[in-house]
Amino acid sequence: MLTRISGGEIIDPANHRAGKGDLWIEDERIVEAPQGGVADRVLDATGCIVMAGAIDIHSHIGGGNVNTARLLLPEQHAAHLPRPAATPLSNAGWSTFETGCLYAKMGFTTVVEPAMSPGAALHTHLELADIPIIDKATLAILGNDDFILSMIRDDASPAMIEDYVAWTIGATRALGVKVINAGAAAAFKEDVRTFSFDDVVPSYGVSSRRIVKTLQAAVDRLGVPHPLHVHCNNLGAAGAADTAAETIAAAEGLPLHLAHLQFYSYGKEGKRKFSSAAARLAELVNSTPEVTIDIGQVMFGQTVTISSDVLRQFSARGTASPKKTVIHDGDGNGGGVVPYNYRNNFYGSMQWAIGLELFLLITDPWRVFFTTDHPNGAPFTTYPALFELLMNRAAREEAAAALPKAALRLSTLSSIDREYSFEEIAIMTRAAPAKLLGLTDRGHLGAGAIADVAIYRRGDDIAKMLGAAAFVFKNGDLVVKEGEITHYRWGRALRLNPPPDKAMVRRLEDYHQQRYGLSLDWFTFPDSAIAREEPFREVPCRS
Repeated sequence: MLTRISGGEIIDPANHRAGKGDLWIEDERIVEAPQGGVADRVLDATGCIVMAGAIDIHSHIGGGNVNTARLLLPEQHAAHLPRPAATPLSNAGWSTFETGCLYAKMGFTTVVEPAMSPGAALHTHLELADIPIIDKATLAILGNDDFILSMIRDDASPAMIEDYVAWTIGATRALGVKVINAGAAAAFKEDVRTFSFDDVVPSYGVSSRRIVKTLQAAVDRLGVPHPLHVHCNNLGAAGAADTAAETIAAAEGLPLHLAHLQFYSYGKEGKRKFSSAAARLAELVNSTPEVTIDIGQVMFGQTVTISSDVLRQFSARGTASPKKTVIHDGDGNGGGVVPYNYRNNFYGSMQWAIGLELFLLITDPWRVFFTTDHPNGAPFTTYPALFELLMNRAAREEAAAALPKAALRLSTLSSIDREYSFEEIAIMTRAAPAKLLGLTDRGHLGAGAIADVAIYRRGDDIAKMLGAAAFVFKNGDLVVKEGEITHYRWGRALRLNPPPDKAMVRRLEDYHQQRYGLSLDWFTFPDSAIAREEPFREVPCRS
């Protein structure tokens, strides 16, 4: 099948292409315009913007905490439209299927689940396999488990640390590694209730800083494309900006990614001792080129916070709205589910403004990534409204006018003129995520790329325009037309596959037998456990 998308305004920053032209697709790939070729199908994109399919690097769409949230809040998950009976989890009443459809309608074609517990890898991948259309990927959580903490405490060699990290990535079919409040979940088990970057985990004698630096170095030496993905200490606390600043400084020339920076951009100014420190942190990010961040933008309305940061979720249970929570401990991180309703009161307004400040004050769109930390800051379905706020200053001013002036006085938002361009949006949501994740086959419209293409009809209403794509192609299949799903297909999970070290496998077998009385086979699984044809697509490590 040879398809020509004709007359659209192509925005492809990775290939320095901007302007009207044609785009050609042959089967699953984008190709150069064929000499004298006649298209089997022509799609008229006149008056439209043509971009690569969008990539979300941080969205909680599968796994134990996500399902616990659905069980806790059944009132938020009304029955969805009928779906194919062959869907493996279709009878469980979960909303995995709708997740893929809603993302695809907005032009997103790849999404990363950023917090997979290694012990729950099979469940996570089974659930992700039930999400249609989009490709998925996962980040495996390390940094609070006994095995890594014991190795760091005992001064294991860098090579041994790397072997364990490589085994974890390979065995869990992950695309990278995440550390969540490093050491805090282990400290929580010993009645510690606050934990900062240089605090030490009881019984192990290792600091959060040392855990982060150890994993950062291992990920870099292994050639994992995505830098260590760091959920910092002290999330949500007034004064957390100091912790974020310490973590940024600790990068020390090696790549490091800080997740949902909005939740750490809080100072202690004002009579409520809660203020914006976004300008300070944006300046640090701007001057630290090895650091990338995603935002975790807050948008107003009901949501639910889900996190493997058990210490943070335990401390936040008193703010639950509605008043019901789940907190669970585990060998590694454990976690918690705390419903929350962001209101346009002082604190919610501060958080909303802080996220926008970060977006607008960090100057390099290649190093700041578009997220709400779904669902923690807001559901991903709020993305169109957020695009509008970034691209239209008047829309921001109108929204801010309805908020408490006391909050906005402690923010620099009203003084910022910047409006994102479509090119910057394409960088932040396409080209830059692909580069960060090592996905050379997507995020751009060059020849050889997978034909993930999103086409939007230009209009004055940016939220409407970017909320319902005119056409979306996934691997060359036309899956969305005029904002509606026209064709279902199954995506793949993108994974790294570093070769396991045999000595490390033997050591892990002994460890699991002694600690759990179970074979290592209980914690691993074959590809055939996922009832999909070619469920995984392998991504190479850096050489």
